[in-house]
Amino acid sequence: MAVKWNGGHSSSVLCLNVSAEGLVASGAERGELALWDGGGSPVAQLRLPQAEDVTSVVFSARRPSTLYTSHGETISVLDVRSLQEPLERFHVNEEEINCLSVNDTDGFLAAADDSGAIKVVDLESKKVSRSLRHSNICSSVAFRPQRPQSLVSCGLDMQVMLWNLQKARPLWTTNLQECGVEEESPQSAGQFFNPPLAHSLSVTSCGNIFGCGAQDGKVRIFRVTGVRFERELEFQAHSLGVSQVLFVPEAYWLLSGGNDGKVLLWDVGSNVRKQQKSPAKSVHRRKAQAAASSRKDGKLNKVASNEHPGVVPKLTIEHGEKVNWLSCAEIKGSRRVLVADQTSSVSAYPLPEP
Repeated sequence: MAVKWNGGHSSSVLCLNVSAEGLVASGAERGELALWDGGGSPVAQLRLPQAEDVTSVVFSARRPSTLYTSHGETISVLDVRSLQEPLERFHVNEEEINCLSVNDTDGFLAAADDSGAIKVVDLESKKVSRSLRHSNICSSVAFRPQRPQSLVSCGLDMQVMLWNLQKARPLWTTNLQECGVEEESPQSAGQFFNPPLAHSLSVTSCGNIFGCGAQDGKVRIFRVTGVRFERELEFQAHSLGVSQVLFVPEAYWLLSGGNDGKVLLWDVGSNVRKQQKSPAKSVHRRKAQAAASSRKDGKLNKVASNEHPGVVPKLTIEHGEKVNWLSCAEIKGSRRVLVADQTSSVSAYPLPEP
């Protein structure tokens, strides 16, 4: 059963984040920002200037009292110990920001926006150090843990990209439409009308595995190897678009939230670890996939796509509302998934122990 956190907002909650100290931040429509203690009580509230929707909130990894928030085209830097006027503002994006990410050394902040741009701000010099780009709306960006110069992004151009801040061009790009099942598949007709527009990314604590949720209802898991990444796993997760994915810290457990009102927990570790332990098999498998993908046989293409129809959720939460954002918090010694949706409440559900 969900515990509802009420009293922090009067509008739809759009985004969530949890600090290293367990403080929860939530952003909502009309410039509303709230801070919550672990028990679900609001401890501070603020309305940001111009009452623009707060689309992303992220705590600094090194300084848990520092909160970065995006509203409209602006990034505001706040001190959560005294939630008042922003300490700083960055206005480096030209269109509405969809997602913020800060690297784990607190050196760079990335802001992905509706123009497809990702503006990377050097937090020491306070200047844009890189401008990266998708050809359509960039919906999600995430720095890779333990690799402060490396980040991944995805967008409504159906592209997933790997970047290094030393280069302006992506190191590696995958088009989700091209790497799916195209031939002889019951999904193919639906995919024509429901293309895999990429909505959300999440990277594991190790930094090498990341997941992507898309409009076709599928979750895809990728592994980064050097300057490229490869698809490890793909499965149908939701009956409508996947709006959010989130790796649970220190585990290969992935949470997905969908437009179908469900929140699902997936254990992808067995698939990922098997391939990690057996590099020779992995190389052989990739060669087999490459050969299969050049064939027009539907069954072979299904193998080539890395689809796992047998992947079943470890936990199913019938949330009932379209999911706007997911976060994970440790509350009273046990993990909770926090869900933001179309309402003004935040819902907290218990998670099983790993």
